[in-house]
Amino acid sequence: MSATTSGDYVIRAIRADEWAAAKRLRLVALRDPVADIAFLETHDEALERPDSFYQERAARSAAEPSDARQFVAVAADGEWAGTVTVLIEEAGTTDWAGFPVERRQGHVVGVFVRPEHRGSGLVKALFDAGAEWARERGAERVRLLVHAENPRAQGAYRKAGFVPSGVLVPFFKDEAETEVEFVLEWPA
Repeated sequence: MSATTSGDYVIRAIRADEWAAAKRLRLVALRDPVADIAFLETHDEALERPDSFYQERAARSAAEPSDARQFVAVAADGEWAGTVTVLIEEAGTTDWAGFPVERRQGHVVGVFVRPEHRGSGLVKALFDAGAEWARERGAERVRLLVHAENPRAQGAYRKAGFVPSGVLVPFFKDEAETEVEFVLEWPA
């Protein structure tokens, strides 16, 4: 996929040799005030991972073909302002949480925009790039899970065109809490 421009940002897929920048942005994301309900891992867990973990993740994202792609928004000064990753889930399989996947779809994970870049439409631009990539690979829709107590993220997802599907799943860290599935679907 080629890069697109959105305002003052270039939205593009990461390259394999950019693993260190991807790691740095991930560590920043895991310091966000809502990171404990937005990400699967903690800052300390991510910090303890060997560089080979980030190298393999970046290489997998940059490979063709690939079932995962990480997109970044690069600001005019070269700073990585935000990121989103889309995983392709195949019909007839189960997702990372063990729930059945009913159709080929993209699953959005790792959404983060630096605070100073929020409110600029960047989330939508990142989602548009990820959804286009998933659709080019035959996905029928794109979905994501968001904690029921994360209204900031829910608002951003709604602005980007996602809607709640009605599916609720237990929060992976505490089954007494809930995550809401949001979907972006397009005509067949």
